[in-house]
Amino acid sequence: MRTTITLDADVAAELGKLQRTRAGSFKRIVNDVLRAGLATLARKSPRKVTPYRTEPVSLGAPRLKNLDDISEVLAFAEGETHT
Repeated sequence: MRTTITLDADVAAELGKLQRTRAGSFKRIVNDVLRAGLATLARKSPRKVTPYRTEPVSLGAPRLKNLDDISEVLAFAEGETHT
């Protein structure tokens, strides 16, 4: 089958490297690479994705009941001499 494809520059460069290191035409290299890729895709089963889950951990009761007063929070965290 004859068809025209447009290769990205990086793909064409890698195919060119393969052609220089292996004896064969560009057509043969492209077909070999496509066969290998298709065989790999056919062998791999779709990966089952398990949802991420976090386990809750009790941190105890809060030390401050109300965080609305920032001065009180800073006094608690940094001491009374905070500025």
